[in-house]
Amino acid sequence: TTMPHLHPTNTSLSELHLTGIPGLQHLHHWISIPFCIMYLITLAGNSTLLCVIKADPSLHLPMFLFLSMLAVIDLVMATSITPKMLGIFWFHSTAISLDACLTQMYFVHAFSVMESGVLVAMAFDRYVAICNPLRYLSILTSPIVAAIGLATLLRAVVFMSPLTFQIRRLPLCSPAVMDHSYCEHMAMLKLACRDAAFSNTYSLSVSTYVAIFDSLLIALSYTLILRAVLSLSSPQARKKAFSTSSSHLCIMALFYIPGLVSMYMERYHQELPLHIRVLLADLYLLIPPAFNPLIYGIRMKQIRDGARRVISQ
Repeated sequence: TTMPHLHPTNTSLSELHLTGIPGLQHLHHWISIPFCIMYLITLAGNSTLLCVIKADPSLHLPMFLFLSMLAVIDLVMATSITPKMLGIFWFHSTAISLDACLTQMYFVHAFSVMESGVLVAMAFDRYVAICNPLRYLSILTSPIVAAIGLATLLRAVVFMSPLTFQIRRLPLCSPAVMDHSYCEHMAMLKLACRDAAFSNTYSLSVSTYVAIFDSLLIALSYTLILRAVLSLSSPQARKKAFSTSSSHLCIMALFYIPGLVSMYMERYHQELPLHIRVLLADLYLLIPPAFNPLIYGIRMKQIRDGARRVISQ
């Protein structure tokens, strides 16, 4: 049953309401427990990773600089949605101003595009490290790493700004109640009083382009890496190369698969229960930030050694 206070009829359109997880409002307190735990793991894991990389000079290498970018993106992405989500689950604070909602939407989607760009950069980094080890540090110099970071930021801004301006100009219908737990662009477009086909097509095209283009670049990098790894004579070197590559691939699968599934479900599979689609969209933004530092921290010897050195100091 939907709680009455979740459907205000006199919503001023400078204010919207988020329902949380539609149809599961009676379970909000229970659902909030894993969400809260994942957020705490995200904060602790990514902050620890950043501190270890900053404190240990031996980790000031391109691979770990990209890892730091990923940690910052994950912290921003999780923080842009989780506190508000927990507010809805715990205190029924469903109201959000239109500007706050657009800001949240911008951050969520722009940082998703940035994360995708950084994952491509990390695949390129592994390609250079394994296929061109002697030239690794002369190819990936600090200015080049900074330029790659800036390019991923600019691409996100260029892709997301038009969508945000389009939605800002759309008239929204009352009652402005969004069946979602954060300001997701597809859910916002459903509130539009006039045809939002252009915004719909634009957002789907950008998301599909980013996911397909980036995952193809990653697949290409890893195909070349695999060829190089299989030609390595020493089993020890092969094992080491496989180990870092497999942890990267775990993270990439965690990021792209749920993201694309949730977006296409939202657009094309309306018969799927709404609470399933909303939960998918939530988990897509909550699982990678919580698991990225764990996968790297557990699987990468340099990070573990760096953490030990920092602790022993």
